[in-house]
Amino acid sequence: MTAQSGRNTRQKDVIREALGACDVFISAQALHQRLVDGGEHISLATVYRRLNAMADSGQADTVRMNGQQMFRLCGDERHHHHLVCVSCGRTVQIDPPSETWLRSIAEEHGFTVESHTLEVFGLCAQCRAARAQSDGADAGEGADDAAGADDGESADAGASSFGLNDESMPSASRKVSDGR
Repeated sequence: MTAQSGRNTRQKDVIREALGACDVFISAQALHQRLVDGGEHISLATVYRRLNAMADSGQADTVRMNGQQMFRLCGDERHHHHLVCVSCGRTVQIDPPSETWLRSIAEEHGFTVESHTLEVFGLCAQCRAARAQSDGADAGEGADDAAGADDGESADAGASSFGLNDESMPSASRKVSDGR
């Protein structure tokens, strides 16, 4: 029994450290793969259980993107929400709307507030600029724009490592993230 609890503690530490090494939200599957690639012998079920326990206790933030639950080590104990780039995964913590505003909106529609979740998804300034350069190069607007295509490709590479791209986003989300 002692060996088992020691192993679980080690696994908890390994999962927490791996999650802390991620700058962006990451899926349980992707985190599990990083652990396995790093030589850890840990089951995907253990990673899921530990990440969900961390989220339940406030140690990890969680968002749903493209139908997938994503996690990030929470560095702030106060209540907060996120702006999340759908291309590179960059995340910014934002303050929540006022409880007064939330309650008034709920009351206006005959609801009472039991909990709330607010995450804003879009493109960060760097990905927006890379996309604009890439779009300009795709239109064949000259040699200067063709040099920008390399930047767009590197932004796309970041998106695929994050597991997101335009094709994986619903069309309504693309319109919002493109600013249309």
